[in-house]
Amino acid sequence: MQKTVLAIDPGSSKCGMALVRRDDRGKLHLLWRVVAPPDQVIERLVDAGTIEKFNMVIVGSGTHSKDVVHRIRERMPSIGILVVDEKDTTFQARERYWEYNRRRGWRRLLPSTMQVPPEPVDDFVALILAERVLGE
Repeated sequence: MQKTVLAIDPGSSKCGMALVRRDDRGKLHLLWRVVAPPDQVIERLVDAGTIEKFNMVIVGSGTHSKDVVHRIRERMPSIGILVVDEKDTTFQARERYWEYNRRRGWRRLLPSTMQVPPEPVDDFVALILAERVLGE
């Protein structure tokens, strides 16, 4: 059964968001991702809904999760919200970043696990949260 979710990695200065669909064969597809300031989460939530309707919002259990959940409940009171443990997601997101962004130059010489991506990976954290729930 096809299912689409919006995952959010809440933070104090930025929030990662990812819209992910599981198709009928169980394969996951990343449809959209963004890193946005916390005060723009609702705007980005609306943007994601224009790409594809989602059935659930997944929120990482970090320090700012309660605030994000509260704002989503105010805007979309009937949507299902699931709070998910964020343990080890930042490390996994760093590795996932390199899967989506090929390493060039000197970066090819070092293992990806020894490198910190040059930009925030909060959107990839959100992707990993979605994968945990959708079960890849």
